[in-house]
Amino acid sequence: MRDFRLTLIPMLLLLASCGGGGGGGGNSNAGQVVTPPAPPPSLRGQLIGAATLVPVSIGSGVALNTVDATQFKSLIDANVELGSTITSTPTCGVTVYTVKYHTIDSAAADTEASAAIYVPSGANPACQGGRPVMLYAHGTSVQKSYDMAKLSANEPLLIAGMFAGQGYIVVAPNYVGYAGSNAGYHPYLDAEQQSADMIDALRAARGVFGSISANASSRLMVSGYSQGGFVAMATQRAMQTKHASEFAPTAVAPLSGPYALTLFGDGIFGGAPSTGSAGFLPMLLSAGQRAGAGLYASSADVYEPKYASGIESLLPGTQSLGSLAAAGLLPNDVLFAADSLPQVSGYASFFGADHLIKTSYRNSYLADLQANPCNAGSAAPLSCKPAHALRKWLQKNDLRSYTPNVPMFLCGGDADPVVPYANTSATAAYFRAQNVAGLNLTVLNLEDTSMLAPYATSRGQFAAAKFAARTAALVSGSTAAAADQAVRDAYHAGLVAPFCLREARAFFDSAPSR
Repeated sequence: MRDFRLTLIPMLLLLASCGGGGGGGGNSNAGQVVTPPAPPPSLRGQLIGAATLVPVSIGSGVALNTVDATQFKSLIDANVELGSTITSTPTCGVTVYTVKYHTIDSAAADTEASAAIYVPSGANPACQGGRPVMLYAHGTSVQKSYDMAKLSANEPLLIAGMFAGQGYIVVAPNYVGYAGSNAGYHPYLDAEQQSADMIDALRAARGVFGSISANASSRLMVSGYSQGGFVAMATQRAMQTKHASEFAPTAVAPLSGPYALTLFGDGIFGGAPSTGSAGFLPMLLSAGQRAGAGLYASSADVYEPKYASGIESLLPGTQSLGSLAAAGLLPNDVLFAADSLPQVSGYASFFGADHLIKTSYRNSYLADLQANPCNAGSAAPLSCKPAHALRKWLQKNDLRSYTPNVPMFLCGGDADPVVPYANTSATAAYFRAQNVAGLNLTVLNLEDTSMLAPYATSRGQFAAAKFAARTAALVSGSTAAAADQAVRDAYHAGLVAPFCLREARAFFDSAPSR
């Protein structure tokens, strides 16, 4: 799941840190997890201080407290792929705030996190009166300084332009572990913790709406991309199953997320790793370890000696994946040994001498996969009893465990090398197989060639954007193979994301109020 200009998936879509029990390769206490008492329920979602205004830099050393619609368009056109042709010309200006609030970590202990709030403004009626709220979950970043309040980054600016510029109040949590959080790790793809973080951010944001001129209507949307797609779906599930009296989302749009985590993990260990796996797997494992899943006794059980020491505190950190690979702290996405089997055709680059995961660990995963297979059918894919600790953790966080009771829009592209489209198709198949009356599910595959309304425009423009990316690489002197790789590199974050987000906005605009 990659960060939006492509450091990695959100993951890198998929991709925190000092996992339970220490960072050394031989720490015998690494599997011991002490769970502190949960904070008082009343503490969750409470503000820490007041909302803080975040000036928006528009270049040449100029920063404005509020960017009007014309300035906003210039900023988007200069810094976002496809510019305002994909976001639409802003109708509203935007003012950015940040808030800090209490939430919980993986062990349900009190911790703090922060969120950005984008407030639309302007004379147009679409910018005034009661405005819909969009709760947005961002994609994976391996840098702990990542902050949705900084519109200098591509993803925050894209989301601000796509939604706040069209009249939505946007609440965008940074997650525990980022943007000044005092936690030393990130609970990556921990469905319970991440949904709690999102809900607490919304509670805190609601507490300051009055003081920042954010006039919210009753319409609440939830969305996210890549890692954020997973988080958005987990958040809607939590609102539906745990907080129905407090939250009533109008619609939800999880986009290109790893919802079917057992399927996702089995594919990686089965010989078809995803781009960015060398970054997101350590984050996933560290998150599970912190949550008490007992994924290993020592990091040396999982990782090759070259990488085992210190890997638990490596991500998120201060460097990009490319810098970490250049420094020898992570391999360049080589996950398994050259002779480790099986290997799916087309995935040879993930196998080599300088690999991350021990063959013995992979073999133990594969043995459990063979003995206790999951995903036997669409109706009950999690009717399995894995014994391997990581497979148990993936099963616990697999989101095919409920059926949404609000309109849901799923979107992705079936050539995604970061978060395989099988996550979307399998999750949609599960929802439909439950035969729940009133299911309102829309699924868009941008690679679908049927080109039928209402998505013909986005599908056509998506195809054109892929062609343009490949042509640009060829014109610059790249070989055909390198040009194809350029498209793959841009696919998840640079190509699919903006078109799915635009269609998500259209879905939200047309969703009936509850």
